[in-house]
Amino acid sequence: MSKKRHKIKDSELQGFKYFKPISALLENLHDAGCQRDRAGNRMLHMDQYTSLLLLYMFNPICTSLRAVQQASELKKVQRKLGCPRASLGSLSEAATVFDSALMQEIITDLAGQLKPISSHAKLDEITAIVTAVDGTLINALPKMTWALWKKDQMAIKAHTQFDIQKHVPVKITITEGNGDERQVLADNLESDRIYVKDRGYASLSLFQQILDNGSSFVCRVKDNTVYECLEEFELTDEALVAGIIFDKKVRLGCNDKTKKQLSVPVRLIAIKCTPHKKRYKIGRGGPEQGETLLIATDVFDLEADVIALIFTHRWAVEIFFRFFKHVLGCRHLLSYNRNGIELQTYVAIIACMLISLWTGRKPTLRTYEMLCWYFTGMADEEELLAHIARLQKQD
Repeated sequence: MSKKRHKIKDSELQGFKYFKPISALLENLHDAGCQRDRAGNRMLHMDQYTSLLLLYMFNPICTSLRAVQQASELKKVQRKLGCPRASLGSLSEAATVFDSALMQEIITDLAGQLKPISSHAKLDEITAIVTAVDGTLINALPKMTWALWKKDQMAIKAHTQFDIQKHVPVKITITEGNGDERQVLADNLESDRIYVKDRGYASLSLFQQILDNGSSFVCRVKDNTVYECLEEFELTDEALVAGIIFDKKVRLGCNDKTKKQLSVPVRLIAIKCTPHKKRYKIGRGGPEQGETLLIATDVFDLEADVIALIFTHRWAVEIFFRFFKHVLGCRHLLSYNRNGIELQTYVAIIACMLISLWTGRKPTLRTYEMLCWYFTGMADEEELLAHIARLQKQD
């Protein structure tokens, strides 16, 4: 016998006042998708749909699109979020009617309200936005034929740009599982950033595109990268403590053709590391890790240990992926449509930003759990505020 679905009650939901900071921004989306609705029959609008998705993110009792539909029937939800009862058909249709690109302006606005939450003083001195870049796979259903990854296997890839200093994602691009990570980044470059990347993004032409867009890069390159040494820099005491083996000015490339792909010399830094050989078993990914990491960058005005520190913080995006999939529930796709999946991922970004705005700290599992207890009525506002106060005392 199948398990009976839990029916959501009004008493199980509270804390809607915390949605007010985003409500004004969402109002600008109200008329989106209404261009062809000349009769004025549309009941569910984009701002209301987005609010319901946020409700899904912060309420563990909402585990599916059907649960979201059930929540929309509650008078408290309708009154606090200003949305009508939504049918399952309307929620499904919303994934195709509302343009996900409209969410980016809201994300940019929220990002501007956030303050840096970096954990190291040396990172605070960097004026450019330090942005970790990586992608993660999310399993898709067989009916999502556009998401073909491998034979008889479907997956989507979430290409993510993550602000290391503010500790929030600022952009996620959805493609099929085989989406080219380097091309996606090239198509979404911005100025005044330091893009921090692993060796899957190592490409001389991509390095040049980043420079042409007024940004910089810190990228791990392959251990067997060919280069011509132009100058070797003396290592400081801080660099030696950080495990720096050498710091050189080099020309990347093995011949005149490849050297022309990158117009300027770069800095190549070797960092001592402890190889995790268990992660490189046969059939489980790339080559076995050596005892050094080679980091290429066009940044010459920072000390070598700071470059190493920047690359170390690239792991923040990996931690976010776990939070994104396992905590915010984005392993479970509410739509099979690419635009619908983008709407869900953008709302996940907004959820992370709201946590940072509410608490002044980076989103963590413990804080997210406390917010969930509060939104479901298991914790009162006094207990939530006490939790936030403890977090702020840790600074």
